[in-house]
Amino acid sequence: MFSILIPSFNNLNYLKLAIESINENSIYNHQIIVHVNIGSDGTIDFLRKNNIEYTYTDYNSGICTGLNLSAKKASFDYLLYAHDDFYFCPKWDEILYNEVKKIGHNAFYLSGTMLHKGQISNDCGDTYDTFDKQLFLKTYDNAQFNDFQGSTWAPHLIHREYWDKVGGMSEEFNPGTGSDPDLNMKLWKQNVRIFKGISKFRVYHFGSIVTRGYRDNDKIVTETGRKGGRLFLLKWKITIKLFKKYYLKSDSEYIGPLIEPKITFKLIFIHLLARIYYLYIYVLNKLHYKYKI
Repeated sequence: MFSILIPSFNNLNYLKLAIESINENSIYNHQIIVHVNIGSDGTIDFLRKNNIEYTYTDYNSGICTGLNLSAKKASFDYLLYAHDDFYFCPKWDEILYNEVKKIGHNAFYLSGTMLHKGQISNDCGDTYDTFDKQLFLKTYDNAQFNDFQGSTWAPHLIHREYWDKVGGMSEEFNPGTGSDPDLNMKLWKQNVRIFKGISKFRVYHFGSIVTRGYRDNDKIVTETGRKGGRLFLLKWKITIKLFKKYYLKSDSEYIGPLIEPKITFKLIFIHLLARIYYLYIYVLNKLHYKYKI
């Protein structure tokens, strides 16, 4: 059914919980492929013992490289990107596949709704060892929430046809921040107009708990939002914020496939500001200033 791609960076206890939820709460059989970054915590031994496929780098290669490597081993046409600190709700895959069948073609980008650290507040524990699974299973479906435009990025599902068309993830965005809107933009350029977050496809999200612990450590590659945002600007000549608000209509209620934004004086002005910012960043880099994107 789905090839589930999970980049992981020395995060074994959360990874075990994520895989447990897939095994226990899925209707269909899926292929799980973990990309192991370093894996000095016993991740590889666990995967081998449980006959779970994986790819490997002996350094933290970043989300984009990890997804590209793991996608090469995918057996199914539907590629699902998941964090290693997700817990999947019951029948998540049936909900998602029903949506795919309803669409009837491959030009889509679908994602889920995150509980706790995401769209819906639902505190069932902040860490793997305080997670109250029984409470989650009783409460995950209680909150009313609409399907929404723009998607949340992860967990996300796309068809292999469009993954191949856009060349997968753009590795210049490693370790990963900015890579999701970049993928969305590449799909937009391929005339994909269904960017839909599905309310009933829910995961519990602990909140990238391991990578949060490494922020501001220059010796460990994790994430930097400023770099990702400026790389996006240099590549596409608009900001992520502009793209999300005016093109993807992010977080508004889903009412159908998106269309090109209506040209207004306000939109022209916002594009002009983005272009000025682009020129500023471009010139700084061309002049070889000691400037970090």
